[in-house]
Amino acid sequence: MRLNLKPHHLLLAQKLVDKAHANGGLAPLDLERFWEDNALARRDPFARDCPQVPLGIGMAPDCFFAELGIDENAETLHKLHREPEWSRPLTKQYNDRAEEIVGRRLLSEAGPADPTRQYPPVKALHDIFEAVNEWHTDSWWLKQAAHNVDELRALLDRVEARLDNLRAFLLPPNWDEERQRLMALGVKPGLYRGQRGPVTLAASIYGPENLLFLFYDSPDLVARFRDLILRAMLDLGTILDEEAGYTAEAAPRGFSFCDDNCCLLSPDMYELFGYPILKGLFDRYAPDPGNTRGQHSDSAMGHLLPLLGRLNLSWTNFGPTVMVDQIRQHLPNAVIHGQLAPFTFSRNDEVGLVAEFLRDFDMAREKRGLLFATAGSINNGSRLTGLRLIMAAIQEYGRYERLSTDDSEPAAAARSGLSLDDTLRPMTQA
Repeated sequence: MRLNLKPHHLLLAQKLVDKAHANGGLAPLDLERFWEDNALARRDPFARDCPQVPLGIGMAPDCFFAELGIDENAETLHKLHREPEWSRPLTKQYNDRAEEIVGRRLLSEAGPADPTRQYPPVKALHDIFEAVNEWHTDSWWLKQAAHNVDELRALLDRVEARLDNLRAFLLPPNWDEERQRLMALGVKPGLYRGQRGPVTLAASIYGPENLLFLFYDSPDLVARFRDLILRAMLDLGTILDEEAGYTAEAAPRGFSFCDDNCCLLSPDMYELFGYPILKGLFDRYAPDPGNTRGQHSDSAMGHLLPLLGRLNLSWTNFGPTVMVDQIRQHLPNAVIHGQLAPFTFSRNDEVGLVAEFLRDFDMAREKRGLLFATAGSINNGSRLTGLRLIMAAIQEYGRYERLSTDDSEPAAAARSGLSLDDTLRPMTQA
């Protein structure tokens, strides 16, 4: 399904695809110039001297299967995500191919981290709420912790008691000894600057249908659930800041959420439940202009844009049905990571890849601030030739006119040319 595409988008896209097919499948592209311009564009996608729309697609190991001709099944998915010794040579093979097609080695080939410089694992927010993290086929899933109102009330009672001595619950028995050793080596523990969003977390803990009925049947319990999530997040962040040696004033700024399930709530529901949690974390960790305030929600959550606009997000990554012009209306200073439909990429819909870029560029051209990326995850089937085609579309059709006025306008709060992967890298809790 191709959304909001106009006839001229499709015509221009077909012309570029035809050129690629006439060139052995490789879209015409000045690689050296592209990467030079992309580096400048990523510094600030709003800047007056931004030469082109920056590219925010970094690819993913899941792309190995189609690109390298490997069968994708439960066994190989398990090996890809759980057996580094199996995937490491594939990474090199993939990067060799990427270097030929797009001029860059896209994925890290770094070996395993030195175990002597790693902190022992700490518990996460879902552990506080007794949701067990289990591996199923190709990813981690939280196991539901409460199934009815009585179980939820009892769970929240236990959470409340747990928060009274949270440090003892979070940190393993050998933490103090390991912290002393590693801090002497200059290795600080990880901070808490990103989280599975409140609606997704709550739906995992209590079940999505149960959560929705709870708003009608027990609004008091919804409020208590919300308040304990917020308290747990703030306490968790404070403890890890202190363990890293930071005071509240000197702690690094920024916080980001991944909340696909936020689309399930109406605006009134979200304002009651999700909005106060985001506001509480942003007020604590991103109080100043220029601090990162991020939200990834690759779902049809456009109805929540007015509320999210009140939170002054600095970057977004929303679902493919949420258009650039809609986002910009409510979030004038946010770098928009999107809005390429992930399935357009994974199905290698070549005309669609270019046409969706043209659509988004038309919507972003006047105010800028677009980092062209998938509106969600990058999945198997997304090809390097497709990435090159997108790069060619940016170089051919996605260049900005250089503006002569000085770069003194707004968007200071959104000065982030980072890709979504880069933005989320500091996250310690998924």
